Amino acid sequence: MLWRIWLVAANTYREAVRARVLHGLLGLALLTAGYSLVVGAYALRNSARVVSDLGAASVSLYGVLVAVVLGATSLYRELELKTIFPILARPIRRPEYLAGKFLGTWLTIVVFIAANAGVLLSALALSTGGDPRLAVGVPVAIVASAGLLAFRSPRLRTYLPIAVAVALAVAGAFVAAHAPDDRRVLLASSALTAAEVAIVVAIATVFSSFSSPFLTALFTLGVFVVGRSADTLARLPERMFGEVVHQGAAALARVVPNLMVYVPPRPLLTGEASGAPLPQYVALASLQAIAWTTLLLGVASVLFRRRDFL
Repeated sequence: MLWRIWLVAANTYREAVRARVLHGLLGLALLTAGYSLVVGAYALRNSARVVSDLGAASVSLYGVLVAVVLGATSLYRELELKTIFPILARPIRRPEYLAGKFLGTWLTIVVFIAANAGVLLSALALSTGGDPRLAVGVPVAIVASAGLLAFRSPRLRTYLPIAVAVALAVAGAFVAAHAPDDRRVLLASSALTAAEVAIVVAIATVFSSFSSPFLTALFTLGVFVVGRSADTLARLPERMFGEVVHQGAAALARVVPNLMVYVPPRPLLTGEASGAPLPQYVALASLQAIAWTTLLLGVASVLFRRRDFL
């Protein structure tokens, strides 16, 4: 069973990594990193904080956008091209196929997040007085080496982004070591975003199992907005909105995933806030993401099993 899921996941990753929209969002993420450097240059003493805060926000924003786009179109593309029929004709169950699509999509987004985080960490090192030869030269050398390897070995082109993203993240963390607090903000935000987009992709998988790409993206964004507002909905004042709205909002906040967990305040990310240590917080948030993802994929499997493609 695991091997069948992995084959579907690998095929989904190969298709997703070639998507033009992904390349466009990656280019936009790189422009955001450059923009954070420009803004940070005018912030005088707070340049590192500007780069880390803008970078963390951009990692979350672009990660969610990629999750919505890929989650809404991945399954529909198989249905539109009729490639799903020969796949399901083989000895593979629909839940296994759906799990493979989810894992392949999530792997693509994690690669995207890691690459984005690596570039932002290098930008952080550059803005805080790090060695420009390391902050700029190392990422350029990694990308250039990968491009040369892809030119000589075309078979490796599909999976090279994984190695490049990991190398960029590790190199960025190394060159930004002299800014530990802001580096911690970017690394922790990237890890939490990877957990959050797993929930977002699972939500998109639920809707895509019975709906069109447009409606799937619309519904997923709606649930995402409600999830990011769960804390606010749970505390709507009854005197201002009335008892019905108050109780309805509180019930809605309990039903949807609380995605505010994945965008904690800066003091918690830097270790200044009292309470749970940052590694423990990230671990608990990841466990919550796994629980929600498992539940949502179970719902999607039930819906997808009942779907008639003819």
